[in-house]
Amino acid sequence: QVQLVESGGGLVQAGGSLRLSCAASGDILSFNVITWYRQAPGKLRELVATISKAGTTNYGDSVKDRFTISRDNAKNTVNLQMNSLRPEDTAVYSCKAAKITDRVYEYWGQGTQVTVSS
Repeated sequence: QVQLVESGGGLVQAGGSLRLSCAASGDILSFNVITWYRQAPGKLRELVATISKAGTTNYGDSVKDRFTISRDNAKNTVNLQMNSLRPEDTAVYSCKAAKITDRVYEYWGQGTQVTVSS
């Protein structure tokens, strides 16, 4: 059974930085796409960033030029470096791994809270 565990969340002041990690129980390269999402109270879940097996990255408009997604193959982790944080970045951040074979298999982590104070 695939497990994803997020870490690195916490409380930070506006303008600060945090680095989130999503650790997979198996080979991170076995997944076609890893995605970071976030969801704030009362709001819809929002796509933050994705990284493909080939290393292609994409970002949500609200985090472009501030967040960077990367992959550490040796540690089977996908990281999200978050800089210039804003109060509106406050949310629970979760990672999702997708494996595409005969169908799409999706696995979610439990999420990590990020709180940005003004």
